[in-house]
Amino acid sequence: MPLHTFILNGKRVSVDVEGDVRLLWVLRDILGVDGPKYGCGLGVCQACTSHINGKAFNPCSVPISAIRSSDKITTIEGLPATVGKELHPMQEAWLDLDVAQCGYCQPGQIMAAVALVDEVRAKRRNVTDADLDAIRNVCRCGTYPRIREAIKAGEAGMPRAKRKKAKPKPKPKPKAKRPKRKPAVHKAS
Repeated sequence: MPLHTFILNGKRVSVDVEGDVRLLWVLRDILGVDGPKYGCGLGVCQACTSHINGKAFNPCSVPISAIRSSDKITTIEGLPATVGKELHPMQEAWLDLDVAQCGYCQPGQIMAAVALVDEVRAKRRNVTDADLDAIRNVCRCGTYPRIREAIKAGEAGMPRAKRKKAKPKPKPKPKAKRPKRKPAVHKAS
């Protein structure tokens, strides 16, 4: 079987599986990472939502052969490390607002929410109701109003990416002054 290597929650991992095995099964059954949940296996319910290189994706829809050795996969288990805390601010918001009932879909919901906030911040704006309407993660318990509140609270607690200070533009060199010409004197003849 081929060996597949990638970065999972900050650590390089390698698995020896056939290339057509879906990443969700590699995560859950081989690597023991059970935060991403199996719901539909088609990327529809999005209970397995995780991040690949900082973007939300559904590992149930991706064969392991599509994952490059440089790809960084983050699951709910690795999310706190992205901010250097015990819990990510989005996870804290979920707890503060008592979002989960059964909790099955909540890891995927949280991962989708973090990716959404990162995406809109890259556009230099905040999450809008239209952004929240576009989230397609299914919640079997129907806690959507609390999910929306938690996303807004989590957004407020998420650190902003540090921007590199732009180097000051060099001042243009002053143009060389032309010597003044003496006005031409016309002599009348």
